[in-house]
Amino acid sequence: MALPATPRLTVDVVIELEDRPGRPIVLIERGHPPPGFALPGGFVEIGETVEEAARREAREETGLEIRLGALLGVYSEPGRDPRGHTVSLVYVAGASGEPVAGDDAGGVRVVDPRTPPPLAFDHGRILADYRRHRAARDAGDG
Repeated sequence: MALPATPRLTVDVVIELEDRPGRPIVLIERGHPPPGFALPGGFVEIGETVEEAARREAREETGLEIRLGALLGVYSEPGRDPRGHTVSLVYVAGASGEPVAGDDAGGVRVVDPRTPPPLAFDHGRILADYRRHRAARDAGDG
């Protein structure tokens, strides 16, 4: 029996720079279509866990070694990626140091999560969810 066609599995990471005032986050400027800024992330490879994929993608795109925290959510809207249907597990992670663009990132930007530049995919929605998560966590509720 043939396997069913399913969405591609991806990971994205909201990286908080813990060694900076206000814990800004890291965005990448995409080096490949679709253009724009995005959370670091990418496709899960065969033989790796989603957690391994999140750490690998963060390292490849930003040069940062991250510490995974909460699973922020699972995002599966069929139109979220113009290249095809993907399902993304999004993590919140901490890191220290200076991010450096690598892999397919055209650049990196450290931003206040309340005032990001225009974002690719559904990353604006993800950041809105992250801001609610962060507010609850900072208030001691999460």
